[in-house]
Amino acid sequence: MPSKATREVFGETLAALGEKHPEIVVLDADLSKSTKSDLFAKKHPQRFFEMGIQEANMIGVAAGMALSGKVPFICSFACFVTGRYDQIRVSVAYSQANVRIVGSHAGIGIGEDGLSQQGLEDIALMRVLPNMAVLQPGDDLECAQMVEFLVKHQGPAFLRTTRQKLDRVHADDYRFLFGKADTVREGADLAIFASGGTLQGAVKAADSLKAAGIGVRVVNVHTLRPFDAEAVVKAGRECKGGILAAEDHMIVGGLGSCVAEALAEAGVGARLHRLGLDGFGESGTPEALYQKYDLDAAGIERRARRFLGR
Repeated sequence: MPSKATREVFGETLAALGEKHPEIVVLDADLSKSTKSDLFAKKHPQRFFEMGIQEANMIGVAAGMALSGKVPFICSFACFVTGRYDQIRVSVAYSQANVRIVGSHAGIGIGEDGLSQQGLEDIALMRVLPNMAVLQPGDDLECAQMVEFLVKHQGPAFLRTTRQKLDRVHADDYRFLFGKADTVREGADLAIFASGGTLQGAVKAADSLKAAGIGVRVVNVHTLRPFDAEAVVKAGRECKGGILAAEDHMIVGGLGSCVAEALAEAGVGARLHRLGLDGFGESGTPEALYQKYDLDAAGIERRARRFLGR
């Protein structure tokens, strides 16, 4: 199965889309080789703007471009660009500007660069903003379709991409549906909701548990705002063991919070276990960090068994 970082797919797809969409412009904050926006810059240098280490200024410039009819994609590490929350809140969200904020190097999956460069609070910050779409692809196919979708989407959006490679989870005929969670495995003993970097581990854990006679539903949450609460309610009612939410993000304000809110608002009393970070990140290889925090396949399976008492 193909394995590719979603930041790479973002760069390749946007560069290709630039051929038929002259309204696309791309801005970067001195990280184009890392965010992969340099691929667009090489093909369309007149529509690429290197802003330097000035994320706040980049956001304001992009908002002005969007309100003038362009479709700007602004790129930086997720922790750096969402750290300019006040500019995003007023210039982009409040103004309903069609700015696409691309935050790469999501979560502890970036590895050795450590705490200062790991985006662990970005989803929480972005999903609280009115009008802000929040997207996180689980593999290369989904990422490519998301980028194409964002060219024509109306309203602000945040796209979260990975530094580490992700295994392909979907079949070639997969079609991304904005705001509609994607069930990639069926089961009724437990539901695992996963997003981005944790999806591949959730699928492998489900396959291993199936071999042990435990049926696990795996739900890929690619859209965190607007959130598919119906998928949560359905799983809460149908999966007798409850729901496990696995994410490379803080458990507060991220996917786990989305699931908890949906269950509470619907009055569904399903058990819930939130698996993610509840403290600052640290340095280490991506594999070692995912292993330490139970975000790899073995860790997700172990947490699932413990949650089920199996």
